Amino acid sequence: MKSIRKLRLDAGVRQLGPGLITGAADDDPSGIATYSQAGAQFGYSMLWTVVFTLPLMAAIQIVSARIGYVTRQGLAANIKSAFPRWVLLAVVGLLLAANTLNVAADIAAMAEALRLLAGGSAHVYAVTFGLLCLVLQVFLPYKIYVSWLKWLTLALLSYVAVVFTANVPWSRVALEVFSPKLQLNHDMLLMVVAVFGTTISPYLFFWQAAQEMEDSSNSGEHTPREVRLHLRRIKADTIIGMTFSNLIAFFIILSTAATLHAAGVTDIQTSAQAAEALRPLAGEFTFLLFSLGIIGTGLLAVPVLAGSAAYAVAEAAGWHGSLSARLDRGEGLGFYGVIAAATVGGVILCFTHMDPVKELFWSAVLNGVIAVPIMVVMMLLASRKATMGVNVIGNRLRALGWLATAVMAVTVAGLFATL
Repeated sequence: MKSIRKLRLDAGVRQLGPGLITGAADDDPSGIATYSQAGAQFGYSMLWTVVFTLPLMAAIQIVSARIGYVTRQGLAANIKSAFPRWVLLAVVGLLLAANTLNVAADIAAMAEALRLLAGGSAHVYAVTFGLLCLVLQVFLPYKIYVSWLKWLTLALLSYVAVVFTANVPWSRVALEVFSPKLQLNHDMLLMVVAVFGTTISPYLFFWQAAQEMEDSSNSGEHTPREVRLHLRRIKADTIIGMTFSNLIAFFIILSTAATLHAAGVTDIQTSAQAAEALRPLAGEFTFLLFSLGIIGTGLLAVPVLAGSAAYAVAEAAGWHGSLSARLDRGEGLGFYGVIAAATVGGVILCFTHMDPVKELFWSAVLNGVIAVPIMVVMMLLASRKATMGVNVIGNRLRALGWLATAVMAVTVAGLFATL
């Protein structure tokens, strides 16, 4: 009986892939900084945001995954075939700029976290992390690489552990989740915009669609029954991945609210700063968990950011783009060139005098701005029989997808209103 249960568990874990990795990559060091600031500045009153966005985030990610699997093309290739060229170039250009800025912020946070743990030079660590992420993406076989990314998602559990090292008033937490004290002022609106923009990001759409495209292309022709079964797997995988993502975000807000906000520390601008602030308040073990979580999530997120940009640029340019491509056979030179450019560009930005707070802010602005038109395009593609054939999305998913798009549009409008 135990062996049967073990086999079922192993089979279930193997079914988890693009959705789980995508969800975990959403909690990157930049996201950790945003969630930490939310908890430090507003306490438990921001917990509702990650609960509210969960069904919206899951719906739009399912849409992107279905497009990639059914069409066997990424989002950029589908945009290229269905929309004017200027739309494609604008979307891909903004995505590349936003992702490179995000890579820089994440690598800088990882380097600073390691410096806090071990001492030494943050610049040396930044170069090391950048090279490590680049080498793994370029030279590690696709199946092994993806399995490593899957295991890296366990780094996020450190934020669950942090909560249980703090004194949390659980009855008050439950009250704040379901009946938050909202003050519609500039600061709270800006934080809601930041959390929404961090949770629903364009690079996640491109990455998950590309990963489903990879899986679909590597598995030969599909019967209608196999397609239906795989679409169910996509739904389950994505819901689990996004639930995991938002649960971790919930715990990050909760842990910083219970420690930093409770102690009057209300201004946290980077994930490394959050870790450092926790040390005197919650002890060395909590500081260690938080710092290791930053490094682990960065190692997961940087390849996703660089990879999603590479997929988009390669499809727009008509290059062969795949993590399965072999450089020793002369395959995927342009694709891997974009990965290298995005990663190296991010490392170089770590050596500039750019304010890390501004990096995070403008990264969120770019992600928020380009998310809305991409979501509109995705919803149109997923509802289009010429693109999806008999696998167009159903009414429930269509309603949730358009609701997510409307929420993001209002979020972006709110962002510009608060500038």
